[in-house]
Amino acid sequence: MVVPAHNEEGRIERTIGLILGQTGVEVELIVVDDRSSDRTGEIVQRLAKEDGRVRGIRVDQLPEGWLGKCHACHRGASVATGEWILFTDADCWLKPDVVARALRLAAREGVEHVALTPGVAPGTLPGRGWHLSFLISLANWFSRINRDKPKAYFGMGAFNLIQRALYQRCGGYEALRLTVLDDVKLGLLVRRAGGRTRAFIGGDDAECQWGGTARVMIRLMEKNYFATIEYRTGLVIGGGMMAMLLAVITMAGPFTGRWAGVAAPCAWFSLVLPAAVFARRLGWGMGGALMMPLVFPLLIYALLRSAAVTIRQGGVRWRDTFYSLEQLRAGDVIKMKKIKS
Repeated sequence: MVVPAHNEEGRIERTIGLILGQTGVEVELIVVDDRSSDRTGEIVQRLAKEDGRVRGIRVDQLPEGWLGKCHACHRGASVATGEWILFTDADCWLKPDVVARALRLAAREGVEHVALTPGVAPGTLPGRGWHLSFLISLANWFSRINRDKPKAYFGMGAFNLIQRALYQRCGGYEALRLTVLDDVKLGLLVRRAGGRTRAFIGGDDAECQWGGTARVMIRLMEKNYFATIEYRTGLVIGGGMMAMLLAVITMAGPFTGRWAGVAAPCAWFSLVLPAAVFARRLGWGMGGALMMPLVFPLLIYALLRSAAVTIRQGGVRWRDTFYSLEQLRAGDVIKMKKIKS
């Protein structure tokens, strides 16, 4: 298991404890301290002395041409010895049997990669609405990858479990060194290398300790959302105009006096139904689902804001390092040649 960590002194000990508490599997834990300026490294080294299953690696200087997290994952994976590698985040807390269950599922399905979306403990109803909106936006991804559609791929930083042989064959994090959406694009490398993936809602199986409110999530997605469309400015502009047009149609529809106009807002608010299904799956009440139609537009706003901020500053700042937009576009793994299996 590989955990990249940057300034996680408040959570890293709990994270490591839960990983070491995994049942039904042999644990080899590699924690890569990526240039932390707090006590993260000190805590990791202390825990490594207490438990031989823990190995700490310290990164003091980031090599040219790498994102910090990608380099940390690469360093950790390069010394992993197990048949499988789990990449998980330093702020993600795992249930004791989740890895064993994922391995059983992989064996049953005959796949080499299992990904789980992170669960959260939102502090507000809009926060729950945000996460339900996020899961709904992924529903088609789940459906396609779990039916082995040829161009489908998926990955998630909270829980990316991959067979080590496939990881090495597909190029791993060395191929992802300048990829902001490294977790998702690891799934792309899996597909290109002929591997198969299964993806599921993690819920409290892999609970991340962030994003309790919609406002916080908008800020956290600042570096990510523009990357989801490969930094294509034209697509952002076109999508923004389409979103505004749909908003106008939805609000103005009832005033037309026609059945189609009345149906427009009804269709929009029907988003409550799939949100309720996801809420029940997560063990949440209906409050977040009822908020979903009002919160869903915030995902569009977050995308537009991410693009605007990235373009204005000419790139993204991540883990105290600035990466230019030119670097990120040039390093996009989408542009790599297909890796033959």
